[in-house]
Amino acid sequence: MNHKTLAIILGGGAGSRLYPLTQSRSKPAVPIAGKYRLVDIPISNCINSNIKRMFVLTQFNSASLNQHIKNTYHFSHFDDAFVDILAAEQTPDNSGWFQGTADAVRQCMPHFKNHAFEYALILSGDQLYQMDFTKMLSEHIKSKAAISIATLPVTAKDATEFGIMKTDKKSIVTSFIEKPKTELLNDWSSEVSDEMKAENRIYLASMGIYIFNKEVLQTLMDDDSTKDFGKEIIPQSIHKHKVMSYQYEGYWTDIGNIGSFFEANIGLTDNIPKFNLFDNAQKVYTRSRVLPPTKISGTTTIDKSIITEGCIINGSRIHNSVIGIRSRIGQSTTISDSYLMGSDNYENLEDLRTNWDNGIINIGIGERCHIQNTIIDKNCRIGNDVKLLGGKHLSDINNDLYTIKEGIIVLKKGITLPNGFSVV
Repeated sequence: MNHKTLAIILGGGAGSRLYPLTQSRSKPAVPIAGKYRLVDIPISNCINSNIKRMFVLTQFNSASLNQHIKNTYHFSHFDDAFVDILAAEQTPDNSGWFQGTADAVRQCMPHFKNHAFEYALILSGDQLYQMDFTKMLSEHIKSKAAISIATLPVTAKDATEFGIMKTDKKSIVTSFIEKPKTELLNDWSSEVSDEMKAENRIYLASMGIYIFNKEVLQTLMDDDSTKDFGKEIIPQSIHKHKVMSYQYEGYWTDIGNIGSFFEANIGLTDNIPKFNLFDNAQKVYTRSRVLPPTKISGTTTIDKSIITEGCIINGSRIHNSVIGIRSRIGQSTTISDSYLMGSDNYENLEDLRTNWDNGIINIGIGERCHIQNTIIDKNCRIGNDVKLLGGKHLSDINNDLYTIKEGIIVLKKGITLPNGFSVV
């Protein structure tokens, strides 16, 4: 069953809602949890489900994504496993960019047809969840469905932000509505488990995870007037094909904007996080780096935080924060409720001496800084006595150094903040 499945991971568009994190990289390449990339999540879910033939479709800022996948996912020469990038390309039949999720799959169909498969598993590249696709595939085959949609039971409050499915008692999807208004919801509840009913999660939201039978997908892709799965393909297919709902009750979040991205990363510091990085059965794979262990000097207090490999920490306090690879934190510095992505390389002793002689601030965070409610992208140089205190009191703004969205300060990749700089 799994060996008959081809996974297609959609890289998304320009990722404007995640700007400035997508200023120089595609959404699937955005770092999460200090050491992974977003694309590692769907790829890891596939590997854990023994689905090892994957395509990643992208068209914006794909260089770092290409490099990450090339350096990370290596399989045996005696296996047919692969993770390949398919970027939008001009052909004699098509000279344009991907116009939507369905159009991206349509344009790449000639590449998929070079591989033998019976089922296409279509995934998003910007979601955080752990899911065994084997169970969904089994239900798809058992029910003799043409299309299966993973659905998440949600409350009335959340239902207005999703495409909502209506199902019958056999989990067959009978109707679909996009982001319904609250007054319409009375007619859109579906049968869910007793546990979900107890939480008032009685509406089935599409997770953007689909299984298509190969023949059905090929037929649907022949109609080039449809551009998107969620808005066109799925609603139009409900009365033409057998479309099944596969209910998923675990943790799932759509990393669609800075707020959700920040919340998902900081949520990893909880005592029992909703997304479990320590699950042997659902490992998250990423690039293997040869990094030294983290070194902590002085009297640093660390509480509810994730510290990744290769860091040099001299700060006074780190609380409720994620500290990414190769991070340097100076003496008497406090980090709270923040995500530091770290850096791509170390500055050696010679580099540090050159920086000192030329008045250049080192990569990392200086001394006596206070960082709160902030995302610091990679390779930033932050001087001494810098204050970055994010919060709802700050208005949205964008400049060459940072962006503020929803009270969260986001430092842009590779910027320099001089000594004494503050955003409070």
